[in-house]
Amino acid sequence: MADVHAILSLLQEKYAYLNFTACLSQDELTLEIPKENLRALCFALRDDEKLKFELLMDVCGVDYAQYGLSEWVTTTATATGFERAVSKEKETAPVWHKPRFAVVYHLLSVTHNQRLRIRTFVEGDPLFVDSVVDIWASANWNEREAFDLFGIIFQGHPDLRRILTDYGFSGHPFRKDFPLSGDVEMRYDAKQGRVIYEPVTVVPRVLVPKVIRNEHDEEKQKHV
Repeated sequence: MADVHAILSLLQEKYAYLNFTACLSQDELTLEIPKENLRALCFALRDDEKLKFELLMDVCGVDYAQYGLSEWVTTTATATGFERAVSKEKETAPVWHKPRFAVVYHLLSVTHNQRLRIRTFVEGDPLFVDSVVDIWASANWNEREAFDLFGIIFQGHPDLRRILTDYGFSGHPFRKDFPLSGDVEMRYDAKQGRVIYEPVTVVPRVLVPKVIRNEHDEEKQKHV
């Protein structure tokens, strides 16, 4: 079984020309690659006998808009319970300085019992990246999902069309600027005898507690 460190060393030795960067954290390896070199790296990961990443487990889009910002005080959320609430005394600047959209691939080597992640960024309007369906057939529906939900176009995909949203759907619902309530709503109109679409009537709101409760802290103090 190939060690993840050995895999990284091999990649850096044989495929450094692909201009990828690597991050190894707690034995999880992530490779960040320019999209023009994505397919070359994928072929190498699949076909190199010392790598043998035969399976593509998942392809997904990521929207990094407002990355690191939240309506919640998230840094200590797990330890402090439900008494946390939003504080807007000062504006926090975004900490993300890379492109807004990325495509992430999760690979599995059955031969070596190892996993690996690839991330490539996409920019422009529309967003383009090469399909990997001819490398791993399992990418087919996952790429369609990323196209549907994020608007990422996978060049070379044999049948790129929406897979989750309705016919004629407008927009991409996993983008951070897509309204949580959507743009339209549908209902059955008895007079017309059919389903009709209308502008959404739900008023957008942020689901944040308005009251800070301290009971949790008091209970913790009793058990200290």
